[in-house]
Amino acid sequence: MVSVILGTQWGDEGKGKIVDLLAEKSDFVVRFHGGNNAGHTIYSGNKKYPLHLIPSGILNPNSKCVIANGVIVDLEVLVSEIEMFFSDGIEFKNRFFISDRCHLILPYHKALDLAYENARGEKKLGTTARGIGPCYADKVSYNGIRIYELKDWDLFSEKFVFQSEMKNKILDSFGVAPLNTERELERLAELREIVLPFITDTYQLLQKALSENKKILMEGAQAVMLDLDFSPYPFCTGSNTIPGAINTGAGIPIQKIGSISGIVKAYTSRVGSGPFPTELKDKLGDDLREKGKEFGTTTGRPRRVGWLDLEAVKFACEVSGVTEIIITKIDILSGLEKIKACIGYELDGKPIPYSSCGYLELEKLTPVFKEFSGWTEDIMQVKSFADLPKTCQEYVKFIEDFLDITVKLISTGPKREEFLEIRN
Repeated sequence: MVSVILGTQWGDEGKGKIVDLLAEKSDFVVRFHGGNNAGHTIYSGNKKYPLHLIPSGILNPNSKCVIANGVIVDLEVLVSEIEMFFSDGIEFKNRFFISDRCHLILPYHKALDLAYENARGEKKLGTTARGIGPCYADKVSYNGIRIYELKDWDLFSEKFVFQSEMKNKILDSFGVAPLNTERELERLAELREIVLPFITDTYQLLQKALSENKKILMEGAQAVMLDLDFSPYPFCTGSNTIPGAINTGAGIPIQKIGSISGIVKAYTSRVGSGPFPTELKDKLGDDLREKGKEFGTTTGRPRRVGWLDLEAVKFACEVSGVTEIIITKIDILSGLEKIKACIGYELDGKPIPYSSCGYLELEKLTPVFKEFSGWTEDIMQVKSFADLPKTCQEYVKFIEDFLDITVKLISTGPKREEFLEIRN
């Protein structure tokens, strides 16, 4: 069976921990979209591993980890993660694979990303400046370079030099210093040698796994509210993040998917610009940010925080076909006297659904809130739903009823063992 872990908000829901947890029962863990603009943090004992490309199941020695064709790869980042695990003695042989169909994020993509953002001035989109958008733009305009070309160094060099010269002209028009093509090629040659042993035909690998009824866990990178089509574009990521991207990004037919777990953080956060109806811009927001350690794994930037937006989450669950809910970071709400959740939107005094909103409507609308009593107890060690504070139980049950989807698991802390299962 193929199962999916998917973020239902604007990312940073704690997907990495959940993938790490569920990887214990998975034969394969697969990344199928996005690039190193995603940041998943996993823990092994007191050791913290920030990941951006390598699937979060890598700490489970029985799982094979796959970077499938829909992922765009920055070799510098990938190699730094490989070396991080190698230094800790974590074995990759015969359990880490990269598709040769992956497009490469190259130095000129990152330079262009910064140039475009700077040109927008006060209207910056708040990109991660990791070259994601320019790389995807090259992919769809037939200017991309894939890992496939990386296997033939002469062919790669020829394509890289041509693209670099073209991109340098664009950078020059923005007043940005051109890249040193020769120096960049030398560094890419070094990175290539480290990555080459892991390149394979991941389509055949995963088809064989399907035929053998292996358990495959698909790891979503960003989240539905950042989907290229279903976000308030252009405040989005460069890829499709919904389950349909599994077919295009890994070659797995959609009919093979069984469960789709939607990860719902008990409050909301997002990085970068764009509309945020439930944002808290006061001391409470600052306190939640500090307590929840809401600083980007990829950028280090402080995240914007706000109340849980169930109107947006409900849309995310509907468009993604979510079959079960996993609630994360509910422990961060401990100590609050009152908790709120958005249960709808109003614009000009009339109800409006998320799907009818672009960024202009989302900036102007009024969120409709339901208020809950909070709790003071520390719940990080709680292992039974019945042992949660009654007001915490009521908050969870309301989320479940509002979404009409069963809550299967609640994460009560950052460590692997800090969770509780809800059994029907």
